[in-house]
Formats: sequence, C-alpha cells, structure tokens
Amino acid sequence: MMKKLLLIAFVLFGTATMVAQTTITGSVNDASLGGVIPGANIKVLRKAVGTATDFDGKFIMKVTDTPPFTIQISSVGYHSKNVEITKNNQIIEVSLTENATSLDEVVVSASRTPERVMESPVTIERFDSRAIKNTASASYYEGLENLKGVDINSGGLTFKTVNTRGFASFGNERFVQLVDGMDNASPALNFAIGNLLGMSEIDVKSVEILPGAASALYGANAFNGIMLMRSKSPFEDQGISVGLKSGFTSQDAAGTNSYSDATIRMAHVFDDKFAAKVSFSYLKGEEWHATDYRNTTGIGGTYIPGMSHADDPNYDGVNTYGDEVSVNLGGAIGNVSRTGYTDQELMSNEAKSVKFNGAIHYRPLGNDRVEIIWNSKYGSGNTIYQGQNRYNLANFFMEQHKLEVRGKNFFVRGYYASENAGDSYDTRFAGININSKWKSNADWFGQYANAYLGAVPNVSASNHAAARIYADRGRAVPGTPKFTKLFNEVTTDPDLLEGSKFRDNTSYYHSDANLNLRDYIDWAEVQVGGSYRQYKLNSFGTIYTDANAPIKYGEYGVYAQLQKKMMDDRLKFTGSIRYDKSDNFDGNFTPRLSLAYAAGETKNHNFRASFQTGFRNPTTQDQYIGLETGAGYILGTASDNANRFSKEVKTPTQTFTLTGNDVFTRGYSASSIRNGNPTLVKTALVKPEQVKSFEVGYRSALPLGENKLTVDFSTYYNMYTNFISSKDVVVFIDPTTPVNVTNLTSRDLIKTFSVKTNSSTDVDSYGVGLGLSTKILKGYNVGLNYTWSKFDFDQASDPDFEAGFNTPEHKVKAQFGNPNVFKNFGFNVSARWQTEYLWQSTFLEGMIEERTVFDAQVNYAVPSIKSVFKLGGSNLSGKEYLSAPGVGSIGSQYYLSWTINN
Repeated sequence: MMKKLLLIAFVLFGTATMVAQTTITGSVNDASLGGVIPGANIKVLRKAVGTATDFDGKFIMKVTDTPPFTIQISSVGYHSKNVEITKNNQIIEVSLTENATSLDEVVVSASRTPERVMESPVTIERFDSRAIKNTASASYYEGLENLKGVDINSGGLTFKTVNTRGFASFGNERFVQLVDGMDNASPALNFAIGNLLGMSEIDVKSVEILPGAASALYGANAFNGIMLMRSKSPFEDQGISVGLKSGFTSQDAAGTNSYSDATIRMAHVFDDKFAAKVSFSYLKGEEWHATDYRNTTGIGGTYIPGMSHADDPNYDGVNTYGDEVSVNLGGAIGNVSRTGYTDQELMSNEAKSVKFNGAIHYRPLGNDRVEIIWNSKYGSGNTIYQGQNRYNLANFFMEQHKLEVRGKNFFVRGYYASENAGDSYDTRFAGININSKWKSNADWFGQYANAYLGAVPNVSASNHAAARIYADRGRAVPGTPKFTKLFNEVTTDPDLLEGSKFRDNTSYYHSDANLNLRDYIDWAEVQVGGSYRQYKLNSFGTIYTDANAPIKYGEYGVYAQLQKKMMDDRLKFTGSIRYDKSDNFDGNFTPRLSLAYAAGETKNHNFRASFQTGFRNPTTQDQYIGLETGAGYILGTASDNANRFSKEVKTPTQTFTLTGNDVFTRGYSASSIRNGNPTLVKTALVKPEQVKSFEVGYRSALPLGENKLTVDFSTYYNMYTNFISSKDVVVFIDPTTPVNVTNLTSRDLIKTFSVKTNSSTDVDSYGVGLGLSTKILKGYNVGLNYTWSKFDFDQASDPDFEAGFNTPEHKVKAQFGNPNVFKNFGFNVSARWQTEYLWQSTFLEGMIEERTVFDAQVNYAVPSIKSVFKLGGSNLSGKEYLSAPGVGSIGSQYYLSWTINN
C-alpha cells in the first residue's frame, strides 16, 4: 500500500515539475523622475496571471505560458506599456511615462464605458490610490471633501454623507453611492450611511463622482449626483496588506480621546481561473459630543433666547431631550416643560465600525473575457444619526450579497441587502419616557402648579425655580442605579409610548444588467440595460406603518445609450434615455443629450454641453414612514399610508386616536397659524420629483513652462418640479376643541405632522466650478478649486416650503504637496474655506458659520520592510466648527499610520 502511495506521489510530483514554466524578472521605473514604481501591475495580456512590483520596483513572475506572449505593465497615473516575451528567464526593464495631467486618467462612470476624463461628456471627479496616499484627511472617505464641488456633512466621527450641488442633509436621498455596483444605501433609511458598509482603505481601487443628474444611466435617486467606488481585484492586486492607524481626537466638550483603525486585506490567485480575497477592518473612537443647550421654539424650529429653565420655564434645549413635553398650566404660570436629559447623558458616544468583505472570482476561460464574482459584505458598529431626532445607532448590522457575471461587453448582477437595527434607540424618546417612568406627566405638572400657586408648605409661591425643584423630587439622576435601570428599560422597549428602541429588519432584492453592442454595431457604440428592485419594509411599526405586516413594493427601469464620434473623432455625441416605473407611481422618462468637441492641434481643448434630466421616486420613508418624534409625527403620503397610520395620544384628561386621515381632513397650515389666521390645508399625495439640468464646460491641459496647467471649468442650471419636501400640518388632538390661535399654539392640545409632499413652487439651482492644478519646482503638486452654488424659489407661492439647500454659496479648496521631496519622503497640505449658510432640517434650523480648515500629513516609505508611515492631522487650527445645528462640534484629529505591502 505504501509503495502505491509513493508511486502516485512520484507521478503527481513528476507531472507538476514537467509543466512548462517561464520565468520573467525585471524592474519598473518612472520615465521622467527616474525613480522606481512600487506596486505596478504586471500580467500576461488578457490573462489572469500576474504580479506586482515590490518597494524597489522589482518583480519576479512565473507563468505556464510558452513564449512568445505579451505582458502588460500598468500603474495608477501612468500610461500602460506592453512588452513581448520571447524567451524563458527574460530580464526586462520598463520605464512608464506619467500621465501628463489628471485629465488623462480613464473613467468608466460617465458613459458606462472607458474614456479619458478629458473626453467625458459631463463633469466628473476622480480619487484613486495615489490620492489616498497623499490625502491629509484621517481617512480616504473624508479626503473626498477636497474634490471640486463635493461636500461632506459630518453627523459624527463615523457618520459622514457625501453631497454635490446642494440640498444636502445627513439623510441624503438625492445622492447615490455604489460600491462594486451595489447600492450602499441603508434599506430602511434609503440613503448611504457613510462608509459604514463600504470599503476598507487598502482595498480601494478608485472613486468616481458624477455631480448632477445621472438618472438616464443609473435610475431613480441618482438625482443630484452619484459616487461609484471600485475595490481591487484579487487577480490584479495580490498578497497580504495591512493598515494600522492610531491617534486621538480633541474637542472641548469631550476632551482628548484615543482613536484607532486597523485593516487587513488578503488576496490570492490559485490559478488562471480562481482568485479570492477577504478584508477586515475595525475602527474605534469617541464621537464628537453634542452640547448645544440653546433654547428653541421646538423640534425643527429656530433659536430663541435662553440656555436653561432659569431663562424660560418652557425651555426646550437643542441637545436636551424630555423637555419637549410641555403643558399650558394657565393663568400666571403659562407654558411649562419638563426637565430634560442632555445628549451626553443619553448617548454612549462610542464610535465603532467593524467591516468584513469577502469575494470569490472565477474566470471559466482562464482569461478576463468572462468572470463570475460572488461578493459578501458585512458591517456592524455604533454611530449617531441626526434626522428628525438624534438616534444612537448601537450594534446595528448590515449585509449585502452579490452574484455577478461580467464579460468584455456585458454584466448581469443580482444582490440582496438587509439590516438589523440592533440596540439602536431614539434619544428624544429615551428622555421623554425615562421622565414619565419615574414620575407621570400628570403628577409632575400637578405638583409644579401646586407649588407655584403656593399650595405647598415651605415652597416659595410664584417662583418657577422653586416649583421645578419641588416637582423634580425623586428624579432619576444620571449615574445612579435608578437612572441606569430606567434607561435600560426604555432603550430596550420598542413601544414609543413607553420606550425608545428601534426594531428594523428591512431588506431589498436588486438586479441589473448592461450590454454593449460594439461587437454587433460598428457605426456607433450602443448600450442597453435595465434594473429591478423589490423592497420589504419590516420595522414592526417603529419606523413605518408596518405594525401588522411587512410592506412590499417594487420598481424597475430600462435604458439605452448611443455614443458616436465624428469629424476625425473630434466631436462626440452621447444620447441616453431611461424609463422607470414604481408600483405606486406613474412611469418617468429621463433623457440625456451631450456634445463634446476636442479643439486644437493636439485635441487638448475640450468643450462640452449637455442637457440631462433626473427623477427621484419618493423614498420608502416619503411613502410609508409613520414615526413619532415627541412633539408630533412624520407621515409618509403614499396612497395607502393614511389608512395604515393610527396612534393613541394622551392629553391630561383623555386619550384620543389620531389617524393619517385626520391630516388630510382637518389639518391646519403651520404658516397660517404663525400669521394668526388658522386655515385648513389640503395635503396632496407625494409623487416623483424631476429635474432638468443644463451644463456647459471646458477642460484643457495648457502649456506652463516644462509642465502643464490643468483647467476644468463647468457651469450648470437646474430646474426642479414637484420638489419633494416636508410640510408641517397641525392637527387638534381633540377634534371638538375650538379653533383659535391660542389653542393651535399650545403644545398639549395639538400634534404637528411633518408630511411628505411636493411643493408647487418652482425651485432652481445653479452654480460654477473651476479647478486648476499643475506642478512646480520639479515635482510639487499645486491644486486650487472654487465652487459657487446658489438657488432660488418663490416662497410666497408656498409659505410652508423649506428647501433645505444647506450649501455654502462660496467654497475654495487648495492643496500643496510632493510625494517625493527626497527619496521615500513626501507630504501634503490642504485647506478649505467656505462662507456661512442657512441649514434647514426637521431637527432644527440655524446658521452655520464661515470656516477655514487646515489638514496636513508627512509620509515616509521604508522599502526594506515594505512599509509606509504617515503622520497627519485634520483641523490643525483647533477652531471647532459645526456641520449642522445640533450635531457635535468638530474638533481636531491626529493620527500615525503604518501601511504594509499596499
């Protein structure tokens, strides 16, 4: 038996050793600077086999192919080069020429086909692995803010949302984020929650951002822009890479706190057909603490004088919760609110993110003509989201699974996304219900009134402070066992009458496909495609009106695009059209037309003009939300949602049932109440919104001494119709209450419904973007960009409409650096300035001050250990700033990172 096993082993070993092998060794250098290029990709042309250069720019590659064959050498920022291999043990030395400018980089998102940035028919911004290395921001995701026309709104240390061309919010439903073709939006919230289910930094291949309407190719919600993020393929980027980052954050309210971020990526090619990769990342830090205690007129209102109940018995602080409960005690007492709890007392403020990404790639033909990919992504952690209220998202969990078949001219993919809210809770309801548990509202307000009116011995009459102290007897004080017990009870109870926990298991299925007909049509490049998505809303009645059963609905779309080059390839025409249909709404056509003309002897002056359209289906929240906020409710206005919504509401004397139909039959306009003329309002069902966008632009690489000056200019004008917005509708709790202004402004007699509907007013936005970049002093990169943004609408035609443009009018961004000041050493400095602007949201309205932010980093490579060390910091001036009213002010962040083999 042993002899047989030895014989078999010998035969197998002999077979393996007899397989022909060709060994290639060499080095890759920079043709202009003369230095080596680490991380350059070397592969057999059209095959999966490949390797990469080490930190010294050298490589060894063994393949089974027999000469002659061709290998391709490529690196980000350089022109690729093909080399013919004619013999075994061939030694090659290749010098790659750097792209003259960033306009030579190839992008795929603008037209769903590879093309240079210079030739793109629309505005596009790009961020690649070189930019990641050079960014001074603490993460590549934050580094996107240095791009022209791109804004990042920071709700916390880890919750950041990208936006372009205005109408920003933390729940940005007008901007789409795709990661390897998968929509990165939370299934329940319908918007991307930053990079919490995105990519780890060492797995990023490229990021492309298309500002403006992109619905013609990417469908619903690609309305104000779309971001496409691509990860590295295990066939092209192999080996084990590690990133370690540690530092601290500094904020007046939170003090100095440690911050750490670790990630690992492993990729391996098994043979010509199989490759796989996994990546894992873990981040932990302290959130920016929210400590704005200014008095407000209520949820979604504005600031009024006062910082505590000492200034106003009816005080409602921005970052205090529970003080929304207010009663008019009549007479000399007036309106009084309960004593609330601060954001710091109710939030854990622990920032944590855990991400896992695994993928198996199979190439059945042994080359890149056809590839089958299975990809699974998981994300979990803690963060803070500010919407109508502030939500502590604790131990939330999201997952996505994709099966994709892609080839030279097509792809077909399907994926599933779901989430679990974990231990998440609403801090406003936490404060409200902790209060009601230790002492009922009836008892508390009764004791307050008796004390103020002199009915309590040894308590000063007509004294609000003394009456509050008396009513607060027995209060659950933060830090005590009593408070901890009540806090745990409330935050684990999903019934908002007594608790604050979110329950959510919403999911959706999505499929899409694209076919390029270039092999069948030679007179133009024609593409066709389509998509389908089905939602399953399942929040158990805590977010949506799905208490009795999950809500299901679907939407689909089909599109076609024609692209034709003419006049010696100087003129490029692109025409696209898409049709989308949702179960709940009529269909929409979204066309796009563009012309790009390359002028000049070397075609280095690109003029472009485009007409684009976009549409946005009302989101799941716009249609089916039925969320209690403390002072009122947010109500979606799908045709069947009014009958779904029903809530019991208690007054000091009775309990009533409010339904969605009450909003439509006896709701009063909030503006009419403010004007002293209560008027019933007719609320329309929400429907899709549209935008028509006109854009012209110019790109060029102009001679500037020995270098080139890159110019990228664009200007646009957007016209919106049926703009989806929220309107406040006031409803009497008791339908028999007499209608008068005093009653309608008493918080214990009314409920305010923030309803999703369309504005009848015309909304226009317009702006200009200009980007300049060049090199000076033999290798120093200088970049400067400016963005101007403005919008108009007729407030008089719709007094209750709040546009929520939430974008500064002027922004200037600058960068200066050199990746190779001397051997292995580089640096980068960036600065951002913007003017003040008005922030409007359902949480609060207020001005955001003008700010200037400086970031900087220095980096040093140690080739002997395949490592790069980076020391950096953001907001180096230390002057804290707000991204929006009510969030934590952003302080400074410092870090030291160590990246190995990336």
